[in-house]
Amino acid sequence: MHKPKITLFDLTDPQHRTAADLFEGVRDLPLVCPHTHIDPGLFVDSGVRLPDPATLFVTSDHYVLRMLISQGMSFEELGLSPGGFERSTAEPRAIWQVFCEHFSIFDGTPSGLWIENSLAMVFGIEEKPNAHNADALFTTIQTALSSERYSPHALFERFNIDVLCTTDLAEGGLEPHRELQVNGWVRRIRPTFRADNLVHIGVPGWRDHLAALSQVTHQEIGDYRSYLQALEVRRADFRSLGAVASDLSAQTAFTCRLAEREVEGIFQRALNGTASPGDNLRFSGHMVCELARMSAEDGLVMQFHVGAYRNHSQAVFRAYGPDNGFDMPTQVEWTHNLKPLLDAFGMDRRLQLILFTLDESGYARELAPLAGAYPAVKLGPPWWFFDSPNGMMRYFEAVMETAGFDNTVGFNDDARSFVSIPARHDLWRRMAALWLAKLVHQGQLSRADGHRRMADLAYHLGKKGYRLG
Repeated sequence: MHKPKITLFDLTDPQHRTAADLFEGVRDLPLVCPHTHIDPGLFVDSGVRLPDPATLFVTSDHYVLRMLISQGMSFEELGLSPGGFERSTAEPRAIWQVFCEHFSIFDGTPSGLWIENSLAMVFGIEEKPNAHNADALFTTIQTALSSERYSPHALFERFNIDVLCTTDLAEGGLEPHRELQVNGWVRRIRPTFRADNLVHIGVPGWRDHLAALSQVTHQEIGDYRSYLQALEVRRADFRSLGAVASDLSAQTAFTCRLAEREVEGIFQRALNGTASPGDNLRFSGHMVCELARMSAEDGLVMQFHVGAYRNHSQAVFRAYGPDNGFDMPTQVEWTHNLKPLLDAFGMDRRLQLILFTLDESGYARELAPLAGAYPAVKLGPPWWFFDSPNGMMRYFEAVMETAGFDNTVGFNDDARSFVSIPARHDLWRRMAALWLAKLVHQGQLSRADGHRRMADLAYHLGKKGYRLG
């Protein structure tokens, strides 16, 4: 691995020198990646290669796409066509040229930092992309990617990844993970059970997703009880392939416990296509509690991502597909909404419930106090828009003094681009070091405790939080 281009440390400042010392103490610790969106198929065969630079850095990264769109570029010139969600006729080198010509719009953003550091750390490229060097950079990256040294297998080892968990549809195929198990990667690359399409009965094509679940589990699903049984069978499939966690997203944190007669009625209306928006909310709120019950019973860590208004632009979503509809943060209330779940399972030490939010105003007001009281609750790291230098520092300041280190779970990179993983972990570790250095200089932590907690934030809390010991 090469050195990052942007280090964030001002070594003329004593506090920054302490931060640099704390960072050096964890530089060689492996990376724990318990929540990613990396394609497991990349690792099935040692002959697989990563895609071209435009796909790797531009079209597969919705952070990048939405910023370019905001500045007037079209989806077509960035490689996406309306209808069918197929790639446009734009050539990768042409897409890359547009990206580099406008790269300055990422100044001061985490995307810009990640990309510059990914280019530096993975490819040894120190130049900032621009209109003049775009063609040469494309050639340099493409040449590297075609070599064995830059195969996903080789990079996995060079990145020093301890374990990487993917995100997999509950009703989808798990063939890549089955092949990885045969190839000896089962403990290093693990699936994660994601049931969004099955729990939210209002999603487009819910009955099709249910039919897919029935097919993969060989379970006939005609009522609520058979639906629950199919979910439990599928979770067992995931666990047999090394899964340690489930994942669920929702716009609100609403939970409730419904009588079986009521939930059966909603389920039948969903099957008939007559469920109301109120039915959708009550069913998903009930199912969050049911998934918590399943996690308490089977041991899968439960991740709950809350606060994303999906596909804010329905026109863009309909034309260009998932992850391109401009998902937006919304306000989230936790204390009342989570109470039904916590009344049932908050004191159950078998449950590990990791909460993520796109409403960071709730960190100090609700989330940190909840995690600082209920044994089942842990806090995930800053997510999405707040996976940034300022977002990380606000997180540390808002959360730690109430929740404490040990009720958090370190970092996960949530990466879609495999080559961005080292840069994302590097940023987290540097911001953690800067925050810890302040505590050391203020006398709140000894230097020895600073080093110990630095290792926790970089590595140990992630392993413990996701039961990857």
